[in-house]
Amino acid sequence: MTSPVRIAQLSCGPEYSGIQHEIDTAAREVGGEIFYPDVALKDIRRDFDAFGLDVKSPDLKLTIARAMALVEGRVEADAVFIATCFRCAEAAIVRNELRRYINEHSKLPVVSYSFTERTTSGTLLTRMEALTTIARRRALLARETQQGITMGVDSGSATTKAVVMKDNRIIGKGWQPTTEVLKSAQEVIAHALLEAGITRDEVQAVGTTGYGRFLVGKEIRADLIQEELTVNSKGAVYLANRQHGPATVIDIGGMDNKAITVMDGIPGVFTMGGICAGASGRFLEMTAKRLGVDITELGPLSMKGFGGRVPMNSYCIVFGTQSLVNALAAGSSREDVAAAACHSVAEQVFEQQLQEVDIKEPVIMVGGTSLIEGLVFAMGELLQTKIIVPPYSQYIGAVGSALLVSGFIKDD
Repeated sequence: MTSPVRIAQLSCGPEYSGIQHEIDTAAREVGGEIFYPDVALKDIRRDFDAFGLDVKSPDLKLTIARAMALVEGRVEADAVFIATCFRCAEAAIVRNELRRYINEHSKLPVVSYSFTERTTSGTLLTRMEALTTIARRRALLARETQQGITMGVDSGSATTKAVVMKDNRIIGKGWQPTTEVLKSAQEVIAHALLEAGITRDEVQAVGTTGYGRFLVGKEIRADLIQEELTVNSKGAVYLANRQHGPATVIDIGGMDNKAITVMDGIPGVFTMGGICAGASGRFLEMTAKRLGVDITELGPLSMKGFGGRVPMNSYCIVFGTQSLVNALAAGSSREDVAAAACHSVAEQVFEQQLQEVDIKEPVIMVGGTSLIEGLVFAMGELLQTKIIVPPYSQYIGAVGSALLVSGFIKDD
C-alpha cells in the first residue's frame, strides 16, 4: 500500500471557521495526510524573532515557527499547504511571505489559499491533488520529450480538446465547446485521430485532465488521469521550450484562473480560483457577444482601442456587464470597450492570483484566452514584461497529458 503524502499545514483560523474537516477530507481523497509541524515554545520565540516579520497574532507566530522548522529540516514533509482567512490583512501578509520563504529555501511544493466559512473540500480538491502529484510523480513531471504514440484529452469547463502526438510532434488535434462531457470528448477524439490518420488501437497510452477528467478517463480507459495545475504547467514550458530554469505560467480559463511558478519543468508554487467570473474568460465571451463579434475577433478589435477611456469593473461579472452597457450607451467605441474589458480581466488576475506566486520570467500565457491579443498585451503592460504565447497554446492541457502519459508506455 502506498504511504500517504505528508502535507504540512501552516494556517491561522480554519478550526475557528469550521473548515478544518474540509481540508482534511480533500487531502484524504487524493492520498494525502494533513499534519501540523511540531515546534517547542522556545522555537516559536526564537524563530519569530529571526524571521523579522512583526505580527501580533499568536497563531501567526506559531505558523512562522512551523515554516522555519520545515525549511531547516527539523520537521519532514512532502508538501506544504498555507491557509489563512481572506478577511485578515495581517494573515495575508504572513501567507505571502511564508510562501515565498519556503519556495526560495526548499524544494517543497507549496499552495497558498485564503478561505471563507463556506470553503468546501471540493474547492480544495484540485489543489491537494496537485500537491500529492508533485510529491509522488516528480520524476514523471521532469519528462522533457514525448515518445511513441499518445493522446491527451482536456475536458474543460468551457471547451474540450484532444491532441495526438507521435515522437515529440503533434500530428492530430480536435477542439469544440463542452456541452455533454462524454459526447464532446468522443467527438474531439475522433477528429484528432482522423487528422492524425491513425486508429484508436494504434494509440499506446492516453491521459486526461480538466474538470471532466475522471468521467472521461473512466470511459476511455485512460492510463493517466491528472489535475490541470501540473499538466498545464508542464505543457506550457514544453511548448514554449522553457523546460530549464524558472518560468511563470498564467492560464485564464472559462471558469477559473491558474498561476504557477515552475522551476526546471516542475511546479513549485501555484494558485487557482477567482473571486468572480468577471476575472475569467467568461466575461470576455460576454463582452464579445455584447459587441456583436465572435470571441476570435475580440483580440484584433481590442488592439485598435484605448481602454483608459472606458471605466470598467469586472471584479464582479454583473457589475462588469453593467459597465460595458453604460460605456456603449455613453458613446464609447467598440474598440475602446474591448480594450477596457481585456485590461480589466488582466488587472483582476494580477490582483487576485498573481499576488499569490512569485513572478519569474519568462511569463507564459496559455489556454484559449491567450489567443486574445488585447488580453496578452494588457497583462504584459501590468507585469512590465514580454509575454510568451507558445504555439498550440489553446491545447495546453491536452498536450501536457499526451507528453506525461508517454511515460506510461510499456516496453515491448
